Formats: sequence, structure tokens, C-alpha cells
Amino acid sequence: MSLVGEAGLRQLCQSRRILRCSRTCFKELLSARSSNCHRIVKTPALQMATAPEAPAQQEGTARKRVIFVVGGPGSGKGTQCDLISRDFNVPFFSAGELIRSLISSGCSEGKQLQDIILQGQIIPSEVTVGLLQKAMAGASADTVLIDGFPRNTENRTVWQSQVGYDCEMVLLFDCPEEVMLQRLKHRRDGRADDNEDTIRKRVQNFKSQMAPVLDYYRSIGKVTTISTDRPVEDIYSELSSIWRQRFASTSPLTAK
Repeated sequence: MSLVGEAGLRQLCQSRRILRCSRTCFKELLSARSSNCHRIVKTPALQMATAPEAPAQQEGTARKRVIFVVGGPGSGKGTQCDLISRDFNVPFFSAGELIRSLISSGCSEGKQLQDIILQGQIIPSEVTVGLLQKAMAGASADTVLIDGFPRNTENRTVWQSQVGYDCEMVLLFDCPEEVMLQRLKHRRDGRADDNEDTIRKRVQNFKSQMAPVLDYYRSIGKVTTISTDRPVEDIYSELSSIWRQRFASTSPLTAK
């Protein structure tokens, strides 16, 4: 997002106010969503989502081993992250769900984010990264999955400057456009605006915005690509094998 002039300064000030979210708001949201068992983003993560302006490590927060999970809409990211989270006890955070949950809570900070969206503007990367920082700070595990982030180069650069370190690996879920289209068209819990035209636009936006991000991470050897045009169990067999090889210290729950 490019912000200039007076309008840019106003939105920057607004983003900093949002970063100072009230703990009362998140405690109420935590209470309302405490039944969720795997997606930590909907429970303790939200309680911790009040984001400071300073990088997390300056507060003494332990550095995490972060795995970015990226892929087009309908590529299977959420399903596979749920499985890894369940079997390896790895916290799983979704930037999009953090934002949507904050908006749906009805708190003042959520309303500010909703206003930004309704005005056709992009939520500042500083806000998104701040929510993720505090979500990670609330997790005791040293390895975390982050679904659907970064979405563009600005996300990546703000992450590095605000958090102070980069991801350990980027998991790219590679899926043909037609397969993603069919999955989303038949998804029961899909978005209200999911039709062929909007889905194709979302896929194209993903490809165009992520291209330079993936080029950067490929240049430093951090991208692992998984083909997701397969049954869920076949994808997970490969993914869990990669996980064991790369993160052997993260033991499956079934081994305990």
C-alpha cells in the first residue's frame, strides 16, 4: 500500500491507534470463541493480539521458527495447516482470520478496520503484522505456522522490519486455477461473493502480488513447493514427511 500526503498521515495515525487495541475487547472475544480447539488464532491468539509499535524481540519475546504458508484461494492451505497443527502440536495463525474475528467482535478497533475496508483501502501491513506478533507471543511453542501471509512485498518488508527476523521456510501450495475454482464453487462455507469471476480475480491477484515475494524467497532457498491437485491424504503424507525431516524436534502428539 502506498500512502502519501495528508491522507497517508491520517491512515498511519489510524493504524497506530488500532495497534493499541484494548485488552477488554479481546477478552470478550476470547470468551465468545473459547470452544475452538485447533485454530489458536480464534482463542489465546486473539487475547494477545494487542500489538506494540516496537519489534517483539525488544520486549524479550523469544524468537519463533516461523513457517509462512501461501497458495491461491482453494489451494488447501487451511486444511493442511489444521492437520499439522493437530498432529504436531504446532500453533496455526491466520492473518485473515485474526482481522475478520476482530471486526466481527464489534469492538472499536474492529470497527476502524471495517471502515478502512469499506472505504476500499487496504489494512496497513503494520496492523496485520502487529496482530501476528502478539498471537505468536501468546504461544509457548517455538515453531508456528502462519497461513496466508505475506500477500505482497510490502507485507514481507514490514514483517522483517517490525518483527526483526525472517521466516524459516515458505510452504507454497501449488494448485491449478481450474481446480481451485471448482473447490471454491462447491465450498459450503465459502465467501458470499464467491462466483467464477471473483474467484478468478482473487487467483490472479494472488499470482501477481506474490510473484516478487516468491522470487525473493526462492533466491535465498526458502521455498518448498507442494502440489495440491491431489487427495487431502496424499498431500498430507508428503507435507508431514517434509515436516519431520525439517523440524524433527517438533514431535507428533501421537508419539507422546
